[in-house]
Amino acid sequence: MSLTKKSTKKSAEAFTAEEKAAMKARAQELKAEARMNKNREEGEKAIFAAIEQMEAHDSVMAQRLHEVVTAAAPELMPKTWYGMPAYANKDGKVICFFQAASKFNVRYATFGFQHDANLDDGNMWATSFALIELTPAEEAKIEALLQKAIN
Repeated sequence: MSLTKKSTKKSAEAFTAEEKAAMKARAQELKAEARMNKNREEGEKAIFAAIEQMEAHDSVMAQRLHEVVTAAAPELMPKTWYGMPAYANKDGKVICFFQAASKFNVRYATFGFQHDANLDDGNMWATSFALIELTPAEEAKIEALLQKAIN
């Protein structure tokens, strides 16, 4: 009986063009962070540049979401993360992010939280949310989640 060893390497075709672009954007972000001391103005410039590249519907939502996040959690530092708007704590760890629907050709945008957000609620809780529209009702929910995430 002969055992053949199977390759565990993923081929380059395993990633879509959108996924490859996101990985490339993240690598560029990491290089930029290593070269400079990020401040709020630089982070906002990066976010606005990312928003400008989005399709119209996503762009409007991302712009309004930026306003909501910066008003509700001014201590979070704006930055980009995989080419999308994100907001980090004082240690530089991403707390929340926006992902445009058009980024991966899906039907809804996503507003999500990373593991450093304090959203724990028992043994299971949501960490990302689908966004079709950003109305005052959704804004209020996001503000409440942000307050929980940063406290």
